[in-house]
Amino acid sequence: MAEDSPATKPHVTQHMVDQCGQGSIVKGAPLHGGDLDGARAAFADAPEPWIDLSTGINPWPYPLPPVQQEAWARLPGRGAEVMLRAAAAECYGVPSVELVAAASGSQALIQLLPRMRRPGSVAVLGPTYAEHARCWALAGHDVRMVDEMAATDSLPDVLVVVNPNNPDGRRLSVTRLLELAAIQAARGGWLVVDEAFADMRPEGSVAAHAGRPGLVILRSFGKFFGLAGLRLGIALAPADLAAALRDAIGPWAVSGPGLSIATTALGDRDWIAATRDRLAAAAVELDRVLVGAGLRVTGGTELFRLVEDVQAQALYHVLGAAGILVRRFEHRQDWLRFGLPGAGPEWLRLGDALGRERAWAA
Repeated sequence: MAEDSPATKPHVTQHMVDQCGQGSIVKGAPLHGGDLDGARAAFADAPEPWIDLSTGINPWPYPLPPVQQEAWARLPGRGAEVMLRAAAAECYGVPSVELVAAASGSQALIQLLPRMRRPGSVAVLGPTYAEHARCWALAGHDVRMVDEMAATDSLPDVLVVVNPNNPDGRRLSVTRLLELAAIQAARGGWLVVDEAFADMRPEGSVAAHAGRPGLVILRSFGKFFGLAGLRLGIALAPADLAAALRDAIGPWAVSGPGLSIATTALGDRDWIAATRDRLAAAAVELDRVLVGAGLRVTGGTELFRLVEDVQAQALYHVLGAAGILVRRFEHRQDWLRFGLPGAGPEWLRLGDALGRERAWAA
């Protein structure tokens, strides 16, 4: 995710892209969440097992259903992909399966979309996930990070919005997003809405409006369903663009076992409803733990909470030494993002590390 102060509107230069590509990692601060190898190198004496709270992934994953042996032994058939797309359309409220394209993770779609248009102007509403700006810039587009919507007469060819946003949980209303999509469509542009964290509150999603000109929606299967290793991302777009994406992605984009598991999970309404309740309760409990430690929660979603504290860097290192990885930000030294602990011992370890007489704030 981007780590620029909301007060800045930086132009994404090739130098910045090169830095992203090379990592530009401060010791102990992975560029992306989930880098336990980097955490172990930075905190060599930390106890095992590590608790990874840096990714915003559901810590209670969907229980894996039985997978037929042939799904492992042969290339996935076209029918299995169509079934997945139909399950995604039903789950997300999309009008037609023809508006759905599947890829091996939303990251693959983030990298592919910029190559589906001629180079032009792109604005990314930030601060947010850095891969959007990086991938559009790498494809030759003129990219800017913006902290607010510009006047309609100065909108770019492509506007990218993460909704709800990572890391602060900012939300734009469905009405506002549809207004922007209509404006973009009228000028031949796109509104790209990344809904990676939208599963908790479907009423805030624009997925039911998929197919409208100029509107492109990205959904991430792995975060809400807790199966990030399955690698599945979904694009919702007008039928011609969705078909072009499927052609560009090519055959066998998702593994046979992945198609089988995801199709079952997307159709499991009872599990989805129960998980929404479980994650909402866990987010309330995480707020209680963080506030109880003297921290100020300033935003987030039900899958992660954003904390702002002048001693955030000291706390990051205290947690790292305790074998707990959270997300920190190079350009917001006062921010930390906490994902949800899973099993009871993880909650106890986090509370213990946070409650050590606030030694980290000394």
